[in-house]
Order: sequence, then C-alpha cells, then structure tokens
Amino acid sequence: MYMSRCCPLMAVVPISFFLTAGFFVLFALAKVTEKWLKVFGYVTVGFLLLSVLIVFSGVASNLGRGSFGMRCKMSQKMKNCGMGQMMGQTNMPEMPMQEK
Repeated sequence: MYMSRCCPLMAVVPISFFLTAGFFVLFALAKVTEKWLKVFGYVTVGFLLLSVLIVFSGVASNLGRGSFGMRCKMSQKMKNCGMGQMMGQTNMPEMPMQEK
C-alpha cells in the first residue's frame, strides 16, 4: 500500500532537476549580451521544459491506468518470493520439503 503511493512521488526528483536547471539557464540569459548565446539558452530552456512535460505526462498516464501500484506490488512480491527461496522456504504448502 505504501509503495503504490510512493512510486509517483519518485517523479519529483527529475521534474525538480529540470525546472531548477531551466531557472538557472534563464538567470544566466539575463546577463548574456550575445544574440546567438541567448537563442541557444532559450532553446535549452525549451528542451528542459519539454522534458518536464514528458515526465509529468508519463506519471499522469500511469496514475490513470494504475500501473504504478501494480508494478510496485509485483516487485515487492518478487522480492519476498526470492528471499523465501534463498532461505530454503517455499511458498507451496502442499509440497513437503525433502530432507536428505
């Protein structure tokens, strides 16, 4: 239950990174006097904002489909299954363990 709420929050990291980088590029553009460098800065900011939109739309579409919760639950289940097999336990109670 906790993991299904936590997974969409993982998108905050790349979104905040792109927005912060875009802010600093715009901040540097205020001090630039050369025209070609300003154009390059605006194009860079455009790509950064496009990246934010792509990440945000991916999160929104996955939330709409509910696949975040499913994926996290499946990965949690697989981790639990793997730990049980490494410890010598099985998830099939109808099959007794053979002792040597």
